[in-house]
Amino acid sequence: MSKAINPRSRKVRVLATLGPASSTPEMIEQLHRAGADAFRINMSHGDQASKVPLIKAIRALEGRVSRPSTILADLQGPKLRVGKFAEGRVMLMPGHEFVLDRNPEPGDATRVELPHREIFEAAREGARLLLDDGKLVLRVLSHAPDRLTTIVEVGGALSNSKGLNVPDMVLPLAALTEKDRSDLAFACEQGVDWIALSFVQRPEDLAEARRLIAGRASLLAKIEKPSAIARLDEIVEQCDAVMVARGDLGVELPPETVPPLQKRIVETARRQGRPVIVATQMLESMIESPSPTRAEVSDVATAVYDGADAIMLSAESAAGKYPVESVAMMNAIADAVERDPAHGDRVHFTVTRPDPTTADALAEAAKNIAATVSASAILCFTTSGSTARRIARERPAVPIMVLTPKLETARRLGLLWGVHAVHTKDVGSFEEMVAKAKRMALRHHIAAAGDRVIVCAGVPFGTPGATNVLHVVRILGDELKNYR
Repeated sequence: MSKAINPRSRKVRVLATLGPASSTPEMIEQLHRAGADAFRINMSHGDQASKVPLIKAIRALEGRVSRPSTILADLQGPKLRVGKFAEGRVMLMPGHEFVLDRNPEPGDATRVELPHREIFEAAREGARLLLDDGKLVLRVLSHAPDRLTTIVEVGGALSNSKGLNVPDMVLPLAALTEKDRSDLAFACEQGVDWIALSFVQRPEDLAEARRLIAGRASLLAKIEKPSAIARLDEIVEQCDAVMVARGDLGVELPPETVPPLQKRIVETARRQGRPVIVATQMLESMIESPSPTRAEVSDVATAVYDGADAIMLSAESAAGKYPVESVAMMNAIADAVERDPAHGDRVHFTVTRPDPTTADALAEAAKNIAATVSASAILCFTTSGSTARRIARERPAVPIMVLTPKLETARRLGLLWGVHAVHTKDVGSFEEMVAKAKRMALRHHIAAAGDRVIVCAGVPFGTPGATNVLHVVRILGDELKNYR
């Protein structure tokens, strides 16, 4: 059964990445108390054994803070890299030709190995190849099954095993590597709540991950490839949430195109009722500095005004000098934005039309009725979490309390806008539902005597996806006395 705890005052969620700077149980608790609602474990770094203590520490936190914990395991995905050089490093000069081939011998200033057959298959004349996070730019002059001749457009130093991005190609490459399959199986065995899939190019990339997860976690698609933008609606439809992964997106696309794309991805996800996370470089300067730049503060605020479900810290909380301060700053920015009287109007710039279903109609009605009668909160009883997702899509002005008998559901809702999830016993009758709604609203301090709350549920109880009841409840003074 749930213990009493005040819900977060803000609705947007803060996702903090764990790493060397934040790997102890004490630090994880500090991050939570500073404002972290969920934790990201990056499977690109360290081995699986090193993740076990992190997962245990996050789960142990549940008992101390009386709130379900949320864990996202972020898979590495395919990493494209060039081979090695005889001298370890070369200088590529603009205007010079440079060859990428299948020859495993160490390279020099004229050529280097490219150990990825798929790139040779997909290459076309004029396609760009970006090296070392976009610092160097090559353009394909000619291509053969085992050789790409390129011209150096932007030169510079290139050293062993530097990363490669191919923004102009859709590679015949699976989104899941063997390492990813192993990490996915490990993460599911450990009971994580979300699996983030990297390098998504097409909706079909999600199918294998979905099959391997087999319902044990929710699936998040990272949007970081131009090819994913081309099929954005289909990808969003096939996943449970999306992430605006601005790091690789900003490497493969001109930087000025990233802000409008961020808004497009957020709007697409919100229209389809999928949680959306804005990530990468949000408070980058706080890796080394105890305070952010004003531009970074504005960047975080923009994501909150756009109605993103969650905002994420990467190296700031994982490897920076000020992990707790970074979380506290993100929490403070979000809180300040949501107190802005204009916030509610800006969040609703994105129109989210309900699907022609009873559940969607009731979710929209719950938001409108809550505003009309000045209700203090919306409470929903759910097994699968679908009712909560529908209500959150409407971005109501009041808190959303979710009551669920499934701990897994309560944990997965930790990335959902405005939701305060409570793991509690199910109800068996309408009268029990009303009584529990009042009791939980009082216990968790989202309503007081005299307040109205909106209650949503499905009858018969315990039937997933069958929301068909909306009830307005007033909490009377004598009920408060009985509760005490």
